[in-house]
Amino acid sequence: MIDLTVDDRGVATLALARPEKHNALSQALIDALRDAATQIAADRDIRVVVLTGQGKSFCAGGDLGWMQDQMAGDAQMKRAAAQSIAGMLGAINTLPQPVIGRVQGNALGGGVGMACVCDIAIAADHAKFGLTETKLGLIPATIGPYVLARMGEAAARRVFMSARVFDAAEAATLGIVARAVPAAALDAAVEAEVVPYLDCAPGAVAAAKAFARSLGPTIDESTVRHSIDALIAQWDGDEAKEGISAFFERRKPRWA
Repeated sequence: MIDLTVDDRGVATLALARPEKHNALSQALIDALRDAATQIAADRDIRVVVLTGQGKSFCAGGDLGWMQDQMAGDAQMKRAAAQSIAGMLGAINTLPQPVIGRVQGNALGGGVGMACVCDIAIAADHAKFGLTETKLGLIPATIGPYVLARMGEAAARRVFMSARVFDAAEAATLGIVARAVPAAALDAAVEAEVVPYLDCAPGAVAAAKAFARSLGPTIDESTVRHSIDALIAQWDGDEAKEGISAFFERRKPRWA
């Protein structure tokens, strides 16, 4: 589900490795990402983390089959699933090491959230982005705190509710990524972000990152709980059931 490698400089590459499903977030992938983040956080030899995806897509968001299963479960099952997503995002967001997103392909729904928990993200210029949840009767709930922290409310409201798909250049203007570059130049652009950290004191980098987060929008236990509650409330609603059923039945939902 993931591929974690560390080079001799202490640069870790954490790749979502579910390319046949466009790196959609299943329970197994969510758990693997959180476990990897815990491992990375504890390894002081790791100086920088590059977060990327294998295959054509960076991350296509939540796996709808997995979501459908959670929606059919009891309240305890739903809360556990929502907490697992929130916990994974929080674990990456609070890594002491800088996290550089290498967005090599499309980032949709939760994929935008994955880009937004990176300290900086660079995208291939062919990549498409979109907070596509509302088209399915869902909302960008657990990713919401990180999307708003990255984009700001005014920019977020341009794309947060419309499910509109947009290009990498617009993703840069919205602040999701720092810039978009040709695919052939992506690795060099990511490397240019990695190298400066190798001359920095790792403890100071971790302290500066934590300080920056403390000065930014508050994403605390209360905020995360609110995002979990919002996701569960939407899962319990009729629109999510209709939207996901329509997707699997290859038909338009009743509101389209």
